[in-house]
Amino acid sequence: MAFKNISDQTNGFYIPCVSLFGPGCAKEIGIKAQNLGAKKALIVTDAGLFKFGVADEIANYLKEAGVDSYIFPGAEPNPTDINVHHGVTAYNENACDFIVSLGGGSSHDCAKGIGLVTAGGGHIRDYEGIDKSTVPMTPLIAINTTAGTASEMTRFCIITNTDVKMAIVDWRCTPLIAIDDPKLMLAKPAGLTAATGMDALTHAVEAYVSTAANPITDACAEKAITMISEWLSPAVANGDNLEARDAMSYAQYLAGMAFNNASLGYVHAMAHQLGGFYNLPHGVCNAILLPHVCEFNLIACPERYAKIAQLMGVNTEGLTVTEAAYEAIGAIRQLSASIGIPSGLTELNVKEADLAIMAENAQKDACMLTNPRKANHAQVVDIFKAAM
Repeated sequence: MAFKNISDQTNGFYIPCVSLFGPGCAKEIGIKAQNLGAKKALIVTDAGLFKFGVADEIANYLKEAGVDSYIFPGAEPNPTDINVHHGVTAYNENACDFIVSLGGGSSHDCAKGIGLVTAGGGHIRDYEGIDKSTVPMTPLIAINTTAGTASEMTRFCIITNTDVKMAIVDWRCTPLIAIDDPKLMLAKPAGLTAATGMDALTHAVEAYVSTAANPITDACAEKAITMISEWLSPAVANGDNLEARDAMSYAQYLAGMAFNNASLGYVHAMAHQLGGFYNLPHGVCNAILLPHVCEFNLIACPERYAKIAQLMGVNTEGLTVTEAAYEAIGAIRQLSASIGIPSGLTELNVKEADLAIMAENAQKDACMLTNPRKANHAQVVDIFKAAM
């Protein structure tokens, strides 16, 4: 389907009404929900956080403030339309009037889908595209447990319908309150930390070179790139490093501020297809594709990539702009390899026979609209092939 150009909306800046940061801030969920008039919240989370009692911990914080809750642990990785509508049923059957999402991007996106449908009716696929909702979303507080997607503060919602990922970009699905408590990020596996951190870096880089970038998004992206370059490796090396976790929670949020308003590019448009076809980890797909898309984009904005090299700590003195731009791509590859990201899509069992249809679907993704260089179908296939 065709999308209207997201760059038509660049005069706006989208962000939650309130954002909480710092160790222990998740304890404020109860009073914040109470202040918003919540009576009973649907807590949307994944099976792991439910199993290990994190969802119960959040439910207790709500209970202490006089807010009842029902836990829906049905947010799967790469959440589907089926997950969303099971959540809608749980919301209605338990007479909820509020939603709390707990987890990473999958939980937040699933909750946003539930919020859109419980408020506006219909099927979640009715909301694919840009600003398709017509009424305010069911109130949502998003509690983040990973440092990557920034879905706790964005207007983006990615849902898989059969084998195709739908990109929903809607200002009404921005959570009212975002909570980033680094204590909830401690002890996350190194692989998850690496993947989500590279997802955040991809957000910052794609927003920085986006055709919809502006001085505010540039400031956010630049700081995010610098912080991720400094703190992602320590967070991967030691999952209990609270300082690194705290820094990464801010960095991924800054990256979210950047792409939430400048949008993204071909990395995400293509990664969405890999997630839809193969149910692959989004951050890993982004990390593998990022340097290849950067190489394709480089001729469109070499000065931007040269600046990225400097932000990542590369000494570019004496280099031409183009040479410095290639150093940025090298720095991205080096960081990715050092934290254990697979070197190519072949390691993820991606089949070359699927590249053509994935490239076709990527061309329909809303994220492609703000990529700095336009690609035809054959060029997208070639990028996929280079990333194999």
